[in-house]
Amino acid sequence: MATTNLSYYDKTTIPNAKSFRFGIVVSEWNSEITKNLQKGAIETLLDCGAIKENIVSWDVPGSFELVYGCKKMIQSQKIDAIIAIGNVIQGETKHFDFVCEGVTQGIVDLNIKYEIPVIFCVLTDNTKQQSLDRSGGKLGNKGIECAVAAVKMAALKNIDTITENIGF
Repeated sequence: MATTNLSYYDKTTIPNAKSFRFGIVVSEWNSEITKNLQKGAIETLLDCGAIKENIVSWDVPGSFELVYGCKKMIQSQKIDAIIAIGNVIQGETKHFDFVCEGVTQGIVDLNIKYEIPVIFCVLTDNTKQQSLDRSGGKLGNKGIECAVAAVKMAALKNIDTITENIGF
């Protein structure tokens, strides 16, 4: 369980995001949490140099639908990296386990099948308070951390183009 603030990043260690196009797929379920994660991600992408017009954001009903939303975005948009944002809070049934396992495996499968990195920004907490703490509360905002990962992975995806342009 995280005990440190998730929001710190050193811009000097992150590639400039100006030339990249980002996708964000956001679950509408637990929107108080997911919209905060989305806000943190977008603000961070912009802070790292991304252009507002190069950030595409789609909503899906729940976390389980993130996989399909990301797949359709990969197939229909020219994107360098996608952030899948969701939130699943433990309840009294096994539903939590099935949703978490399905979404996790689905995002793994997308990363294997396609040449577009999909960043896992799905909070899977025991309580709503834990999710609030990680979506702009006392532990920062996981959306920020995932946006930094998206920029780094977009740069890795484009490493051949980048090295060709600078003569390596």
